[in-house]
Amino acid sequence: MSPEAYQEAVKTLNRWARAYYAFDAPETTDYDYDKLYREVVAYESAHPEAISSASPTQRVGGALLEGFEKAAHLERMWSLDDLFDAEELKAWIKRAAKLAETNDLKFLCEPKFDGASLSLVYENGALIRAVTRGNGIEGENVLNNAKAIRSVPLQIDHKGLIEIRGETVIYKNEFEAINLARSENGEPPFANPRNAASGSLRQLDPKIVAERNLAFLPWGIGRGDLGAKSGALEMSAVESLGFLPNPMRRLCDNAEEIETVYEQMRIKRDDLDMELDGMAIKLDDLALRGRLGMTIKAPRWAAAYKFPAVEKKTRLIGVDWQVGRTGAITPVGAVEAVNINGATIERVTLHNFDEITRLDIRIGDTISLIRSGDVIPKVTRVLTSFRDGSQSAIEKPAGCPSCGEKPFSDGAILRCQNLDCPSRIVSSLIHFASKRAMNIEGLGKEIIQQLYNAGRIRKVEDIFALNEQSFENLEGYKQRRISLLLQAIESAKRGELWRFIHALGIERVGEAAAKKLAQVFGGSWDQKEQADYEAIEGFGKETSESIAEFLRVNRSRIDALKALAQPVAPEIKMIEGSRFGGKTVVITGGFPVPRDTIKAKLEERGASVSSSVSKKTDFVFAGENAGSKLEKALELNLAVLSWEDFSAELEL
Repeated sequence: MSPEAYQEAVKTLNRWARAYYAFDAPETTDYDYDKLYREVVAYESAHPEAISSASPTQRVGGALLEGFEKAAHLERMWSLDDLFDAEELKAWIKRAAKLAETNDLKFLCEPKFDGASLSLVYENGALIRAVTRGNGIEGENVLNNAKAIRSVPLQIDHKGLIEIRGETVIYKNEFEAINLARSENGEPPFANPRNAASGSLRQLDPKIVAERNLAFLPWGIGRGDLGAKSGALEMSAVESLGFLPNPMRRLCDNAEEIETVYEQMRIKRDDLDMELDGMAIKLDDLALRGRLGMTIKAPRWAAAYKFPAVEKKTRLIGVDWQVGRTGAITPVGAVEAVNINGATIERVTLHNFDEITRLDIRIGDTISLIRSGDVIPKVTRVLTSFRDGSQSAIEKPAGCPSCGEKPFSDGAILRCQNLDCPSRIVSSLIHFASKRAMNIEGLGKEIIQQLYNAGRIRKVEDIFALNEQSFENLEGYKQRRISLLLQAIESAKRGELWRFIHALGIERVGEAAAKKLAQVFGGSWDQKEQADYEAIEGFGKETSESIAEFLRVNRSRIDALKALAQPVAPEIKMIEGSRFGGKTVVITGGFPVPRDTIKAKLEERGASVSSSVSKKTDFVFAGENAGSKLEKALELNLAVLSWEDFSAELEL
């Protein structure tokens, strides 16, 4: 493939992706797309210096992030004032007409999707920044995660600087699947799609963002100009750049027409793939918007007409305590069946015992459930006027409801730390073998469940004892398949230590924390005290306490597993005599090499790399486009080093 053919292939792939994701009108087959995509990958592998920033291969970054840099919005992101009924709508229109000094107004009405606001900044067509709402003045730059969203164009046909604003939303089916997985893992479910979208945007691994299938729906421009004089034309121009279109956008002349469109959206909301929590109303004339301006917190030319919450009354008839993979013991309320928006509700999450105490909820209480843009109904209040003395307190379990082990109190969460707990063993086995843990290829969820049901595995150690006889009389297992599985188990031995640590399923210890434990302590990671773990940058008391308690409960099991898995600890290399030894360093901005590389070089020289600037910081490494951290360093008169100041010393 020639350089010219490569550039043309990138354009073709992006056009095909736009047709597929933005317009639901595929221009080619999956086979043809995959074939051209592989050709592009092959070219980029041979010519890494020529990779285009617009290439679809650049959507998901490789390395895990350690955090997000703060970034200022080019223009402030305002909130919208809320309207709740027809009278408030008419009053708002009257105020707008008075300020505009005309009754001849047109109103742009569009769905108000329930998600997380995001500002995309393009310069000369290239996506250079993606900033969350934050406090409206500055947010977090989640550029790598934005690139993982298929409906976010990496390149647009526009010169100069432009800021496209919109809502990052999650599809209803994805939301339900994520919450199911979180519940199985002992994690609290997201309360609503907005929290799920926001939590997804703040994942440190862009691959997880890509897996969650988010969508970006534009609703405006922060800074920049597409030459339009009306909001409707401006949004059409935005969509022509490759963004998802909004077929429900409507122009209205008066309150009556607005009410009609509002009612249509309210009726359709349950049939849409994404949650709506209302309708946004904006003056269509962009010049009038400029004349009306802003209040201290919201534009005078726009408002959110909220949908009414659906609230129902029912009675709590019992509480079950469920145990997830990580041992989290979660209260689930059983309620008298009630219909909310067409769904029969018989169970509700009570989250944790702190929430039970906050609500002062008792078995037998009459309670109020609300569903306002939320897939999962939640208890909003206890109707104490219905109490008749028959209600009884909800008792915190003294032992794990599954195995009887005394639970560990992890803040608001009760947690069973017993690895042999029947309620967590299958999920623990699946996690142990998973790709991001021990990475035992072929040993997936269905096979583990089949082996467990047949009594061939009962605990994690049994995975390493599997042999050809273990698969006798099990349907679907021929000699080759059995051999490949056993080879995969053998290959997983002597793997990287961080994989073993992550596979254990210690609460609060994910992939990044497991890597840090392996990097800092090596093979003695499980021989330390709680204070040693607290000394690790970013761990804190809760994480350290969780590690220490897990090790206390499972000491003999961990030793046995180590003997079977034989994990390999990283070599901890230290370089003496560096000026960075024993110093605290903060890295901010962009550099010619990945930050992880700089961080590793610093730690080899005995430095501690922090994510925040304080008076205790000794050096700040400032690269291109360094933001608020550099500003704070200058305010505190700290030592600021550029690439030229430290690259040679760190052998970069």
